[in-house]
Amino acid sequence: MVIGLGRFGKSLALELMDQGTEVLGVDSDRRIVQSLAGRLTHVVEADATNEDAMRQLSVAEFERAVIGVGNDLEASILSASVALGLGVDQVWAKAISHAHARILTQIGVHHVVRPEHDMGKRVAHLVKGSMLDYIEIDDGYAIVKTRPPRRLYGVPLGESTIRAEFGVTVVGIKRGEDDFTYATAETVIEDGDVLIVAGPRESVERFSEIT
Repeated sequence: MVIGLGRFGKSLALELMDQGTEVLGVDSDRRIVQSLAGRLTHVVEADATNEDAMRQLSVAEFERAVIGVGNDLEASILSASVALGLGVDQVWAKAISHAHARILTQIGVHHVVRPEHDMGKRVAHLVKGSMLDYIEIDDGYAIVKTRPPRRLYGVPLGESTIRAEFGVTVVGIKRGEDDFTYATAETVIEDGDVLIVAGPRESVERFSEIT
């Protein structure tokens, strides 16, 4: 179930459909509901803050609910509270601020996401030009896609000092047009390779800046 079909909720719901997941979309705006008719498994006009309305939609039978409401904090919090109260196993919710995220966490939301905040942090790292991609998995831990420093060319990973010197682990490697593959101790890094590196945020940032 995706509650709130604005830009975030709509994009999420349609992507889930593309991946073969059945989706019930819920929004209080009739125009939005009509625009998505036939594009989601089901889409209904309803007030997600109304427990009786949600009960009629058999919310308790859904394994996951995503609260895509963002700008209306009261509606976001009440919708999440209703979903939790009706027994949805996993409730995800969008937050637009740190305070909003804290409240959602306090009422028991299992997963709180801040799309604009997270994307801003990601783009900030990419703009610096040293990384090809960046994902922060948890506070202080990240995975990056980056080019290897020249000093590692021709050296098997097992004989390198990457982990001891930089505190990061090379978990994947891509060569030329080949797909990414797992990196092993025998993997020899070559010019033009692309690495997937994991570790503490500061460590992977420092590693990606080495030339």
